[in-house]
Amino acid sequence: MDIFANLLGGFLIAADPLNLGLLVFGCALGLFIGAMPGLGSVNGVAILLPMTFLVPPTSAIIFLGALYYGAMYGGAISSIMLGIPGASTAVATTFDGRPLAMKGLADRALVAAATASFVGGTISVILFTLFAPPLAEVALAFGPPEEFALMMLAFATFIGLGGDDIPKTFFSIFIGLVFSAVGLDIVSGEPRLIFGDLPGFYHGINFLVLAIGIYGIGEMLWTIELSEGETMLSKATVSFRRIIDSLKQVLLRMKTMVMGSLLGYFVGILPAAGATPGALMAYGVAKSVSKDPKSFGRGNVDGVLAPESANNAASTGSMLPMLTLGIPGSPTTAILLGGMVIWGLEPGPLLFIDHPEFVWGLIASLYAANLFSLLINIAFIPAFIWVLRLPFTILAPIIFVLCIIGGYAPTKDMHDVWLMLIFGVMAYLMRKLDYPMAPAVLAIVLGPLAERSMRQSLIGSHGDMVVFFERPISGAIMALAIILFVLPAVAAIRRRLGRGSAGG
Repeated sequence: MDIFANLLGGFLIAADPLNLGLLVFGCALGLFIGAMPGLGSVNGVAILLPMTFLVPPTSAIIFLGALYYGAMYGGAISSIMLGIPGASTAVATTFDGRPLAMKGLADRALVAAATASFVGGTISVILFTLFAPPLAEVALAFGPPEEFALMMLAFATFIGLGGDDIPKTFFSIFIGLVFSAVGLDIVSGEPRLIFGDLPGFYHGINFLVLAIGIYGIGEMLWTIELSEGETMLSKATVSFRRIIDSLKQVLLRMKTMVMGSLLGYFVGILPAAGATPGALMAYGVAKSVSKDPKSFGRGNVDGVLAPESANNAASTGSMLPMLTLGIPGSPTTAILLGGMVIWGLEPGPLLFIDHPEFVWGLIASLYAANLFSLLINIAFIPAFIWVLRLPFTILAPIIFVLCIIGGYAPTKDMHDVWLMLIFGVMAYLMRKLDYPMAPAVLAIVLGPLAERSMRQSLIGSHGDMVVFFERPISGAIMALAIILFVLPAVAAIRRRLGRGSAGG
C-alpha cells in the first residue's frame, strides 16, 4: 500500500501547474529534438540542462524526463518519413518503418511507432514502480561475463537478419565489427585501424554518423535510382478512419510489444547498455520468432513495434540504476545524474527515503509524459504525412542537408561528414549487391560493448575462457547463443542435402 500512497502523492506533485506545464512542453520539445537527425535525447538534455536551474529540482527532473520520453517517440519520425534515424535508438525502426512509408503506409508505421512507444513506456514504468530495488540487485548480478554472453546472444539472434544467405550475413557482421574497433585500444590505449594515422579516426567511428550515412545517404541514392527523379510517395494519405484502423491492427500484435518492452527494460537496467542495443536485440528476436521472417526489412509492422517498444522501455529502465545505485544506464541518464548532483541530490538507495517527493514526482510524471507524448505524436501525423507528398526532387536535397547536419552535430568534425558520405555510397553498393545492412549496423553498436566485457572477463580470469561458462547466468545464456548460431548452419546443410537428393 505504501507504493500506491507514494505514487498518488507523486501524481499530485506532477499535477502542479508549473510541473504539468513543463511536462507538456518537455514532451513537445522532445518530439521535435528526437525527429531532428543528429540531435537526439543526449544532446537535447545536455543543451537544456542549464535552463533547469531556474526551477526546483523536482520540476527540473520532470521537465528533463518528459524531454527524454518525447525524444524517444520523436526518433521514429524521421526514421519512417525520410529514412534518416533521428537518434541511434531509432535505427532499428528504419529497417521496416521506411519500407512501409515507401508503400504509402506511413500513417500505419507512425501509429505503430507511437502505440509501441506508449506500451513500452507504460510497462516499464509499472515495473519501475513495483520492483525497483529487486531489479537493481539483478542488474548488479550481471558482471562482465554475463554482459558478454548477452552480447553473443544478440549476435546469434541477428544472424537470421540477413535472410538465407548466411555467408553474406557473416561478411556484414565482420565489416561492422572492424568499424567498431577503429580508434584507441580500450586496454593499452594504442591507436588501431586509424588508416594512415588520420586524426579523425582517433575518437572512433561515431555510430550515428554510420547510421545516417547508411540509412540517409544510401537510402536517398537508392530511391533516386528507383524513382528516376519522379515522386514515389504522393500516394501517402491519412484520415481519422485510417488512424483508427491502424490502431486496431497494432493492438492485435500486443505480444510483440510486450516482448519488446520486457527485453528493452531488462537491457536498459544493465549499467552502460542503454536503449540502442535493446531496440536492436528486440528487432532480432521479433524476426527470429516471426511466422514470416522474410517480410522483415520489406515493411513488416512487427519490425516497427518491437524496437519502438524496446527503446522506450529501455529509456525508463536506464533510470533505475541511476536512481537506486548512482550508476547511469545510458548517456542521457549520465547527464541527468550530473544534474542531480548539481541540484544537491545524492543518487542511491537513500534517495527514496530522503527525497521521496523527487523520486515519486518523477515516476508519476513518466506515466503522464507517456500519455502526452502519444497524444501529441498521433495529433501531428497529418503534418508528418504532408512531408511525404512533396516531390522527391524537393525532398532529396532536404534529406541531404539534414544528413549533413546530422553527421556534423555529434562531434562537430568535418571528418565525420566525409565519412558519412563514404558510408552512404558503400551502403548503396552493398544494397545493389544484395548484402544485408542490418547486421553491420548491429555489429558496430554491440562490438564495443562485447569487446569491453570480453576483455574484462579474460583479464579477471587470467585468460581462461571457462569464465563464460562456469557462472550460472552467463553459462545458460552462452549455451542458448551457441544453439542459435548453429541452427541456421544446420538448416542450410539440410536444405542443400535435400536439393542434392532430389536432383539425384
